[in-house]
This record gives sequence, C-alpha cells and structure tokens, in this order.
Amino acid sequence: MGKGEKTESYFKNRELSWLQFNERVLNEAGNPRVPLGERLSFASIYQTNLDEFFMVRVGTLMVQMQSREKVRENKTGLTAAEQVKRIVKQVKRLEKKKRLIYEQLMGELEPEHLHLINFQKLSKTEQVQLEQYFDRAIRPYLSPMLVGRQQPFPFLQNRELYAVVLLGTKSGNRKIGVVPCSNPVFKRLIEIPGRRGYLMLSEELILHFVSKLYPQYQILEKSIVRVTRNADIDANDIYDEDLDYRGIMEQLLKKRSRLNPVRLELSRDMNKAVRKKIAEYLDIPESHIIRSETPLELSFVFQLQSYLRERPALFYQKRSPRYSAMLNRSESVLSQVERQDVLLSYPYESMRGFLTLLKDAAEDPQVESIKITLYRVANHSQIVDVLCDAAENGKQVLVLVELRARFDEANNIDMSRRLEDSGCQIIYGLGEYKVHSKLCLITKRGEKGILRYITQIGTGNYNEKTALLYTDLCLMTANQEIGRDAAEVFRCLMLGETVRDVGLLLVAPNCLQNRILELIEREIRKAAAGRPAYIGIKINSLTDKAIIQKLAEASRAGVRIEMIVRGICCLIPGIPGETEHIRIVSIVGRYLEHARIYRFGIGTEEKIYISSADFMTRNTLRRVEVAAPILEERLKERIRHIFELEMRDDEKGKELAEDGMYYDRALHAEGNRVNSQEILYQEAYGSAESK
Repeated sequence: MGKGEKTESYFKNRELSWLQFNERVLNEAGNPRVPLGERLSFASIYQTNLDEFFMVRVGTLMVQMQSREKVRENKTGLTAAEQVKRIVKQVKRLEKKKRLIYEQLMGELEPEHLHLINFQKLSKTEQVQLEQYFDRAIRPYLSPMLVGRQQPFPFLQNRELYAVVLLGTKSGNRKIGVVPCSNPVFKRLIEIPGRRGYLMLSEELILHFVSKLYPQYQILEKSIVRVTRNADIDANDIYDEDLDYRGIMEQLLKKRSRLNPVRLELSRDMNKAVRKKIAEYLDIPESHIIRSETPLELSFVFQLQSYLRERPALFYQKRSPRYSAMLNRSESVLSQVERQDVLLSYPYESMRGFLTLLKDAAEDPQVESIKITLYRVANHSQIVDVLCDAAENGKQVLVLVELRARFDEANNIDMSRRLEDSGCQIIYGLGEYKVHSKLCLITKRGEKGILRYITQIGTGNYNEKTALLYTDLCLMTANQEIGRDAAEVFRCLMLGETVRDVGLLLVAPNCLQNRILELIEREIRKAAAGRPAYIGIKINSLTDKAIIQKLAEASRAGVRIEMIVRGICCLIPGIPGETEHIRIVSIVGRYLEHARIYRFGIGTEEKIYISSADFMTRNTLRRVEVAAPILEERLKERIRHIFELEMRDDEKGKELAEDGMYYDRALHAEGNRVNSQEILYQEAYGSAESK
C-alpha cells in the first residue's frame, strides 16, 4: 500500500486489535463476577499471551524495521516502526491496568488467609529465619556475575528472571552485576516459617540479600529483569526435499533460544544511564524497557490456587465432558457413524466418541487404512497410542505431522519418531504451506470388496487436553462424496501438492477463500433481488482483506451479517453506509472459544460449514485447511442453536462498536444474563441423563 493510498474507514490494525483481545482477557482477571481463584488464572494467561505476542508478532515487526524498504500494513497503511511504537504505548497503558488488577487480587486473597509479603513487613525473627534460609537453600546455587573487561554482559535467557545491580566501588567506579534467579533447585514461592499462607517470591529474597553476593561493593540500585526474545523462526526458508527435515527443525529450535531481544521488563526503576547501558548491551531501543510493578513472571499464581482448593466457592463449578447422547456406548462407533452423521461439541461432550472411532478402526479387520493430519497433540496422546496400535495391527497408517506448529515443534519431533518406530508412514508438511487441517480418513473394504470412507473433520486439534479447555466441533460422517474429497486431499499431501479442486469440502489454499467469496456474493445477489439474505461467521480471527472487503460490500447491499470473532478483528462494524448491517461479538469465558462455523443463507437454502480455518490470509491462502459442509438437518439445527446462543451471550459477550471499542454487554443486561458456555454444559448434562 502506497503512502498516499486511501484506506477504508472500517479497517483496524491487526496488532492493535490483538492487544484489545488480550485486554479482554485481563479484564476477566478483574471481573468480580468471576470466582477469585479463576481470576488468578486469567492474570497469568494475559501475561503468557503478551509474551508470545512479543516473541512472534513484535519480533517479526522489528525484523521488518531493519529492511531498507518501508513496507506498509495492507489495511491501515502503518509501517512496521509505526506499529511497534503504538504497540509499546498500548502495552505500557495495559501495564498500569494490570498493576491495579493485580493489587486488587492480592487484596482479595488476604481475607482468604493468603498473603504475598515483602521482606520489610516481616518480624525481626522472621527476617533472621529467612536470611538463614537464603544462606542455606538459595545462595549456594546462585552464580553472580560482574560485567567488565574480562566478563562481557551475559546472555539472558528468554523469559528467565535475573537480578541486575548497579555496584559502586571504593574508588567511585560503577559496575553492573547480574544474578540468574530462575533455578529448579529452590522453590519460587517461599513459605514464611510458622505462618501458613504467608509467602514470598524467591527472586525478591535474592534481591534483598544481593549485597551478600557482592561483599566488596556498595549496592546503588537493583531490580529484577526479564528479557523477551524474538522466537519467530521460519522453517519455510530451509524446506528442501533432499534435507533431513526433522534434523533441520531441531537445529532451528536451538537457534530460537538465542534470537534478538524485543522487550526488557524491570521490577524497579533504574537510572537513565543504567537503562541506556543495558539497552546497548541487549541492542534494543530504550522505549522497549518496560517498568512493571507486578511480579515479572506470574505462573506462580497456579501455586497460590493450591492454597485455595479447599474452598470450592472460589472456583468455577466442577464440570466434566459428557459422552455424546448421539452415540450408543454398547455399539461400535464406526458402525453408528456408517448409519448417520455424528457431531461432537467439546468440551461439553467428550472426545471419547472420536477416540473410540479410531480404536474401532484399529481393530476392525475390514479397515485397511487410517490417514490423519496432526498439528498439536497432548504430551501423552491417546490418539498417538491408537495410531501406533493400528499400525502394529497391520493397518496402513499415514500420519502427516506438521513440525512447524509454533512452540510445539519439539513435541511433534518426538511424536513423529514414536509413530515411525511403530510402523506408521510419516510425511511432513508441504514446504511453504503449513498443514493446519484437522482431517482423518478411514478406508474400509465393505461388501463385494467395495471401498467405503469414514471421515472426521474438526475445528480443533487432536489433543485430549485442549478438548477439555477449548470449544470445538467434530464431525464424523460416512458421506462418500466427502470421503472422496478427503482421499484427494491426502493423495495430494503425499505427492507434496495442494488440492486444485474438490466437490463438497472447501480446501485451502486453492479452494477455500474463493469459495467463501462466492458464497458471500450469493447472499449479495439475494439481497439485490429483495430476498432474505444472511451470513453468520464464528472464527478466532479476521484479517483477510479480500473477505473483509466482501463482507463490507454485502453489508452495503443490505445483507444481515452476524459474527462471533474471539480475537483479532480488523473489521469495524456499524459504520453508516459501510458496515452498518454487521454485528460483531467476542466471547472470553471459562473455555477458549475455538470452533469455526460458516453460515450462508436462510431456511432450506442455508449452507453451514465447520472448519479449521480462521479468516486470516495465512489460513485462507498459505495453509492447508479444510471446511466441511453439515448436510443433515438435525446437525444443522444444533449448530444454529450454538451460534444463536453465543450471539445472545450477555454475560461473557463483548460487542464491538463503530468506534472500534468493545463494550461489556453485562453492564446493560436486564434479568437473567445468558452465559452460553454454561448453558451448553447444562444441555450436555441434560442430554446425557435423559438418554
């Protein structure tokens, strides 16, 4: 986009939109309607999200800033430098909000007899006891360093804690000392002797007694620091069919740990000269040094929760997935799916229905092959166990393992070795295209030797752990046209190709975005003819410019558009003459909204799909993604119910307004508020009991 090129008024910058999403997560940490124990989790999730945002998105932008050519973001026209400047400004604003929420949380923990205390508030006896503990249990494991001519500034590991001190000598010189504070040998949370529930962070104890580590110096200033490094390694640059791809990925993972810093957090202010010196050592702008008045690493809140578990009222009501009422436990799931399509809704329904389907296939003598795409799996995956069993039972098992699933690369490397050792055939990705689809194809030889397909298409990963935490949909079908499409997808994957054309499925990168645009156009034509027209979209992120522009065109044509977009949303709704017929809701609740649903049309003309793809260019044009049609009316009705319930959610729903801001619907709700996730769990319990 050229500097003078006009941008549409309904566009929003991707990175700033993501920060809005993470602010909604932070708001849940301060939401009095959320149980106290759960609010601690949201505070930690906010920080983890922000860490990954800096590691990936800010890291990428800072690399772009080194380019001679000023590339502008294609929707709002901002350069990389302009985006980073705005990001840092927003993060510093959010830091102040996080401090207020953190202080609120700590204050509410005190009546629950849980106190995070600093050294100065201890009695003299307790201070002596902690000093003895420091000398005995912590000090022997510390490695204080002194920066000087013989000792350069040390390498600071990504997201680890360090004490940095400004030291004064008797001659008036100044030096910098660095002490690593993250060590598995000693506990992060230290209990004050004789006072259950009174705790202190180990890094604060180290900082208090840091003078013992530098006895020849005067401590002039001190702070805990934490570096965030760029982690956006790009495996596409090294893809070569003649290379050991798994070995190359292992080398890239080692490289990630040493990539350039993009942020430095300080627990205390240090003078400008020291900040400047540290910025020079780390080669980051001083503006990227961010003062935080909360602990720099918040994962310890999960330990705090352990002190509160005896009080169930401080946590969400315990829920567990129900076995789907659509399935009969006493009959083979494989046989049931051959009779009728089955739709599972996680976490309200258990993943066991799909696991049992795989187990049935692994043991059925008529099943000849199982093909599956794996992106992220649990560390001790039952799905991988079943695939290994199937291979050992003599089935042909083909597994596409996407080694480039960010931050899951190491787990996927180990998994691929295990599958290979069991006799599975392993393939890796498609060069420049990540395979993000959730697709499983079972091939069975039926009567008279005729091959039959049983296909599973999902919106979420084959991961038992996330199936308890993420809302996702899983379709299991014996529709043979869908099966033939899935077979074509796997044929192309085995040849290192992308699908050029299929029948019922939508398959990126070649036939998903264009088909979505056609479906939107169909609704535009209906509206132009004076007929009812409707589009309903539920996704995690919306950044695809072509789709955004087409949705705006549909709005101008009078098409009613409802969208549930959990995270990034680069489309601003409600703008008169542009997007006034579009409503957008974001839900941040107990479970991570993850299912993707596409709806086009009304009544008997309605087409409904579930998909692995968000409306992001990386998904629609640079990945292998699959969307499957829902063909049976009873399943369509179920998806409509889920969608419409979430559109009405005024407990966890936040509505995006024409000013680009999100507003809490609960503040204006009357009567009993609609919590869609809680209602869906109640319905799952009711269906299981009535079966």
